[in-house]
Amino acid sequence: MDALLEGLDPEQRAAVEAPRGPVCVLAGAGTGKTRTITHRIAYLCQRGHVAPSQVLAVTFTKRAAGEMRTRLRSLDVHGAQAVTFHAAASRQLRYFWPRVIGGPRWELVDQKIRVVARAATRLGMPTESDALRDLTSEIEWAKASLLTPEDYPAAAARAARDIPAPAEQIMKLYTTYEQLKTEAQLLDFDDLLLYTAGALEDNAEVAQEFRDRYRCFVVDEYQDVTPLQQRVLDSWLGARDDLTVVGDANQTIYSFAGASPQPLLNFGRRFPEAVVVRLERDYRSTPQVVELANDVIKWARGRPAGSRLQLIGQRPDGPKPRFHEFDDEPSEADAVAGRVKTLLDEGVAASEIAILYRVNAQSEVYEQALAGLGIPYLVRGGERFFERAEVRQAMITLRSSGAPDGSLPEVVRSALHRVGLTDEPPTGGSARERWESLLALVELAEEFAAATPDADLPRFCVELDMRAEAQHPPTVEGVTLASLHASKGLEWDAVFLVGLVEGTMPIQYADGDEAKIEEERRLLYVGVTRAREHIWLSWALARAAGGRKYRRRSRFLYSLVPENHPAARVSGGAQRPPLMKKEKPTCRVCASTLVEAQAVKLGRCRACPSDVDEELLESLRRWRAGRARELKVPAYVVFTDATLMAIAEQRPTDSAGLVAISGIGASKLDKFGDDVLGLVRAGVGYSAT
Repeated sequence: MDALLEGLDPEQRAAVEAPRGPVCVLAGAGTGKTRTITHRIAYLCQRGHVAPSQVLAVTFTKRAAGEMRTRLRSLDVHGAQAVTFHAAASRQLRYFWPRVIGGPRWELVDQKIRVVARAATRLGMPTESDALRDLTSEIEWAKASLLTPEDYPAAAARAARDIPAPAEQIMKLYTTYEQLKTEAQLLDFDDLLLYTAGALEDNAEVAQEFRDRYRCFVVDEYQDVTPLQQRVLDSWLGARDDLTVVGDANQTIYSFAGASPQPLLNFGRRFPEAVVVRLERDYRSTPQVVELANDVIKWARGRPAGSRLQLIGQRPDGPKPRFHEFDDEPSEADAVAGRVKTLLDEGVAASEIAILYRVNAQSEVYEQALAGLGIPYLVRGGERFFERAEVRQAMITLRSSGAPDGSLPEVVRSALHRVGLTDEPPTGGSARERWESLLALVELAEEFAAATPDADLPRFCVELDMRAEAQHPPTVEGVTLASLHASKGLEWDAVFLVGLVEGTMPIQYADGDEAKIEEERRLLYVGVTRAREHIWLSWALARAAGGRKYRRRSRFLYSLVPENHPAARVSGGAQRPPLMKKEKPTCRVCASTLVEAQAVKLGRCRACPSDVDEELLESLRRWRAGRARELKVPAYVVFTDATLMAIAEQRPTDSAGLVAISGIGASKLDKFGDDVLGLVRAGVGYSAT
């Protein structure tokens, strides 16, 4: 028991030693939450409070679940379940299906988007891949939020969803999608949770058997729980309270998918006797990075006092954060690549460097810049490690190699020589990527041998199979390119946060919605807290080389960049005003404060008279119809009716005036700005060809 508690700080130890019952661990970034909850599970088991087989720990990704299982094994805890919500529900539903539903089990739909496409085709809705992805996301949000199709329109309006089609159409699509699944006897991932909750809620015998099996529950990343996942958790618990939750409201970044921090924030109200522990000692990052992270989040609005965590850096001092403003994106990317090369020359491993951006489309210019300097990189979110052809072939080779004598790493290296692992790496291209993948397996064998007594090839093959199932790949040497969302749960020695301009960070569709703006702030906070030592923040005033410098840096940076820093000034030396002093949007007619997103876009209250230029509005509509036909997209994808109305009312004559209209960001300015400004200036009709 002493060995189990050794090395824990006072707060971690308080969480580990808390008695059985409700425990809430508010754990800031880098504070050792996984260590804390796995030690708590081990502590409860070693003290005899619960058997390992009675523990069910759930998290949100297979990678996190795999990490939890690995740590539990190292603590000599065997038999505890550490899985994702969906994996747990799938196992339970498979077991209880004969009694609850009966008949053959329905299959899990492998590609939901295909069923959505069939439903869209039946209704005559758009079936382009982008449109289908957006429509699928709306159905997923509705189901995660426990909404029926009939509930969807009103709920989407209340949540100010940026929906890809009229709400009534999405309601019909959702209905048709569910009908097609039922006809084909298919389940989607959300159905796994819905059916599991229903089985426990409606069948007392099934619920009793489950609750006899599992007595202790642990939920990681509790700030990301959806109403549907909370319903499943409630059905697991019943009237019991043996629940440990771990989370950080500052890292809630999935509200668009239905996640909500409210169950975490309200945990003490639901369980008045709960033990609440705050982990604020940051062991990941230098004090300089920690200070920057605290500065990002301290301006957040609407945070309950009890949920605010102030990170306290525990590492030695490191370099100061770097801030840089560039004329255009290629210049920004070249500078980032140059700094990456410097770090590599100084001994920082490529796998310990990440370039993070808000949207995946930003990666291309950085891929080019890195490739131009011969720097290897990996785009996170691409083909998974264990799905690569060379890795699948290597695993087959290893499994068929028997149990030869020798140290495990040498046995693995020898076997992989047969599938292309040479002593020296190829010069580049796909051959180099294949070689890096094979070498990563050898390095994984070295890691496994160091941690596992009597490690041999059969045991290593089992470990690989478990990692493949958990999607827990080893590190491949290369700079990571990833979106901020994809970076959650990861960390690097050096992090570059790039493209930090208004319209991208925060994203343009968040404008006018304070809750969305705050989620964008938390997303930046997550990005900063990924860095251990080096942190770089940059932005560019133009997209293309020599382009119009219409952009401005993110509002979140005004409180971060030192006033005497060169990057704190715009071209010409004018100091930008701090965002915190910016007035709220007001009606240009009556000067009232604007709240609704539609009113913010129009720049006036709904009740105030419109000064729309009807001739210009009609010209804009004809132009939009022509562009929509050219691009083969619905008209609203070009601009919504509300945006056209705002343009016709405000009549902007330059880029600054155009991007000041909510919903018009860098991308739409690049695509349509010249056309629209030409129409406004000319005041004449547009003839679509």
